Amino acid sequence: MQKATEVLDEMARRMGELLQNSPVRDLEKNARAVVSAGLSRLDLVTREEFDVQADVLSRTRDQLAQLELRVAALEAALQTKS
Repeated sequence: MQKATEVLDEMARRMGELLQNSPVRDLEKNARAVVSAGLSRLDLVTREEFDVQADVLSRTRDQLAQLELRVAALEAALQTKS
């Protein structure tokens, strides 16, 4: 039984070596490089930057809503004085 395990381990090791040195691995590396180069030319932001800007936009919208309420209240007060 131990012999069969050793044989399987050896086969797995050899298969791993073959996969590491195979043309498929080179194609994968080249494909990643091409995609990475293509994406670097685009005007993209990281998820973290996007989340920060989304938070800033949300706060700005809240402030705008509050200012709109204040302006409406001031206009109403002006209307009642005239």
